[in-house]
Amino acid sequence: MTLFLALAVISAVITFGMSLVVYRVAMRFKLYPKIRERDVHTRPTPRLGGVAMFLGILVAFAVSWLLSSQFGVLSLIFSDAGPILAILGASLLIVVLGVADDLWDLDWMTKLAGQFVAAGIVAWLGVQIYSLPIGGLTIGSPVMSIVITLFAIVLVMNAINFIDGLDGLVAGVALIANGTFLVYTYLLQRDISPQNYFSLAGVIAAILVGACAGFLPLNWHPAKMFMGDAGALLIGLLMATSAISVTGTINPEALQTLGKSSLVPAFIPVTIPFAVLVIPLLDFGLAVVRRLRAGKSPFSADRKHLHHRLLDMGHSHLHAVLIFYAWTAVLSIGCLLFFFDPYWMAIVFVAIGLVICTAITLAPLSRRKANEAAAELAPAGSKEAEETARYDQLDIASEQLRVTTPPGPRDDAAPDDPADPTSKETR
Repeated sequence: MTLFLALAVISAVITFGMSLVVYRVAMRFKLYPKIRERDVHTRPTPRLGGVAMFLGILVAFAVSWLLSSQFGVLSLIFSDAGPILAILGASLLIVVLGVADDLWDLDWMTKLAGQFVAAGIVAWLGVQIYSLPIGGLTIGSPVMSIVITLFAIVLVMNAINFIDGLDGLVAGVALIANGTFLVYTYLLQRDISPQNYFSLAGVIAAILVGACAGFLPLNWHPAKMFMGDAGALLIGLLMATSAISVTGTINPEALQTLGKSSLVPAFIPVTIPFAVLVIPLLDFGLAVVRRLRAGKSPFSADRKHLHHRLLDMGHSHLHAVLIFYAWTAVLSIGCLLFFFDPYWMAIVFVAIGLVICTAITLAPLSRRKANEAAAELAPAGSKEAEETARYDQLDIASEQLRVTTPPGPRDDAAPDDPADPTSKETR
């Protein structure tokens, strides 16, 4: 685990340093887009953080390759350079595509085509889903394996990109998710191969944890720089690749021989990657359904994502981000706890965590209902009624009706009576 942490630190330091450089260059040459209607921020902000993250990841991979000659556990990963070169090549393509979109706003078909090309590089030259760890189910053919891998990678990339709407949201969620996944791959590899704790999935997760941690200081609210599509798509690509390298190759029977119950080898390799991505995937699914029902492209932009809804409920920017962190931590850590016996501890952790997260998420609605009730019961003309008037929906509706409805003629006024506000002389 020490070597994993060292790679994470290297990635974090390089990413942080390059983030400062990229930020200064972007501000000097005004490399930032105009503020869009759906944006939450109010001042122009560079979206080139993905470039700094990619450089940090690239340097960390280079250092791990140099260390492979000194550490035998790393040499096994770098003995076949094809998958790593494919991952880095696809990452470079995604970053270039993301930067172009952040600067010039590409159409969605071009972006989607580029994502499939990047996923194809990984699937063709690097990592594929060869089997599903549910009853040892094997993919039927090489073509089917590539197709499933393609769609899985593109799905995760877009899911991560869809939640990139608040300062620090994606970086923090990815930090928690990949940190959990790093621990899982370490424990899994330790049980399967006690002599070698390293795996490609673990190396990717550790380096990605460092990149997110190094970028987060500049991305924390109020953000100085955004990761943009380049960063979000890069995170999605690497998270998907890391998960596929585990779930697509693991043999569940290997864990059964270690005394684990059938629940762990059958479901944990699937539930862990799903748990760390459940929030992005949920937002992605809801957005696609919402836009298709409205007759729009599933990749068209709007302001109805889950993080936007939290803001509309009354949460502050920081609270909305922390709520996403909490949901991600409960689901991912809860699934990780099922790796250990007894399982009731994991069940209790998830149950309590879900209750707390739900209560915190819905808290503004409860406060609003309480304020509305107090406003409606306050005596007319009292100071309390004046202070709570903005919570009384009936008063608000009547005030809007009074403003928008033109006054009618009085029954007791002559048609041209100057006292009548509707007479011709005073109109």
